[in-house]
Amino acid sequence: MAAKAPEQVALHHWHDGGYRAIDYAQLSQRVRQCARQLHDLGVTSGDKLACVDQNSLALVILYWACIDLGAIFCPLNPRFPKAQITAIAERYGFNHFWAGETYREILPEPGLTLSLDANTFKPESLYESSRESQQDSQPQIDTARPCNIILTSGSSGMPKAAVHCLNNHIASALGSTQKIPLNRGDNWLLSLPLFHIGGLAIVNRCALAGAALTLPALGLSLAKQLNAIPLTHLSLVATQLVRLLNDAPESLKGLKALLLGGGAIDEQLIKRLTPLGIPAFTSYGMTEMSSQITTARANVQGSCGFALPGRELKIVDEVIFVRGETLLLGYLADKPPHEISRPLDDDGWFCTQDRGRLTPEGELLILGRTDNMFICGGENIQPEEIEALLRSYPGIEEALVFGVADEEFGLLPAAIIKGKVASPEMLEAFLCQYIARFKRPRRYFPWPEVEQTGLKLPRKLVIQAVAEHHGLVTKKPA
Repeated sequence: MAAKAPEQVALHHWHDGGYRAIDYAQLSQRVRQCARQLHDLGVTSGDKLACVDQNSLALVILYWACIDLGAIFCPLNPRFPKAQITAIAERYGFNHFWAGETYREILPEPGLTLSLDANTFKPESLYESSRESQQDSQPQIDTARPCNIILTSGSSGMPKAAVHCLNNHIASALGSTQKIPLNRGDNWLLSLPLFHIGGLAIVNRCALAGAALTLPALGLSLAKQLNAIPLTHLSLVATQLVRLLNDAPESLKGLKALLLGGGAIDEQLIKRLTPLGIPAFTSYGMTEMSSQITTARANVQGSCGFALPGRELKIVDEVIFVRGETLLLGYLADKPPHEISRPLDDDGWFCTQDRGRLTPEGELLILGRTDNMFICGGENIQPEEIEALLRSYPGIEEALVFGVADEEFGLLPAAIIKGKVASPEMLEAFLCQYIARFKRPRRYFPWPEVEQTGLKLPRKLVIQAVAEHHGLVTKKPA
């Protein structure tokens, strides 16, 4: 895009109390400079660079610099404690590390020192140099090689490393624009983190369309953020939308598209959107399919629409299977030589572990998950990961984690404990060393009197007994 439209705004970033624009020529120069720095520091093709930061200009530059170098961009959640980042790095063989200034202390080893300060831009000299040298300096990019890793929870509770190539992201972006048009001059807020596939998808869509990407301003509420700069496109999870509708619904006016994800969107929320006249879309997607799989205009029937171009979908016994150009290269093995493999059936279909059915018109309806995972404020929570940690605490014999209904977050984690029960404060202090806040239980309950007749833990019976005794609702409120 730097060659086709060098003066087109590529990115808006917050600086000194206001937004500054960076065009595609400027962004391209910064990416090339960053790629040279990485190369000089020993980062080579195929190396895995772990990056820890909130959404930032530096993080976007690093993503594209890794593309240029052939390195693999591995964004990590900055809310992860140091012990978890260290374990992930060892598990998947990360070669290099970088963190924003705020997060350097949680890296397992000193990170790379890079000069990525936006104040070093010199726009007066960029256009001539970019036009003259663009052809010569343009790297030869293999769009089929691994370019990024996004962590996603599996049924075991241990994060899986999903590997994508640029072809996956291009196919995803092209398919998305068939339902949600995106053009030069449009402006999409990067409201979802880059360590989630939804955030990375926004970056790729904007680059392919020549649209602008706006980085969120730290310290601004989402409502104030929407009033700080004109936006045309916005991606939100239901929790964020509820807050906006409660606090500042007028901030949503003027949008060309509002893309909703992170779980099922309830009927009441959609009804609240209708009077605002905002083109809102619901989507079914997953990390393994590079974000969106289906997309539809928000509707009270709960339909997620038809499969987008570049994706195929089928349902077998109410379980959703997918394949297509957006399907990940595979999962990275957790032992050397860290090979990549895809768990597909003989016909190349990937089992999503989600349940669904098709309407008579062929649109997808999501029925729920086949495993124990639940969603809290747009974040996937795998109970087994938390349960294993709780069982490692002295005196705890058994633990079950489940979701308790909450108006704002959909479901909040709670735990059932068997054995010597420590105070919630002590358990919180213990868990905060290993897992992020959104995964830590908000309430603890003693183990009920439930007979265990077999070797397998009667999970549903235990949860049901606790829920009935304490009057809990374990499904997302309608």
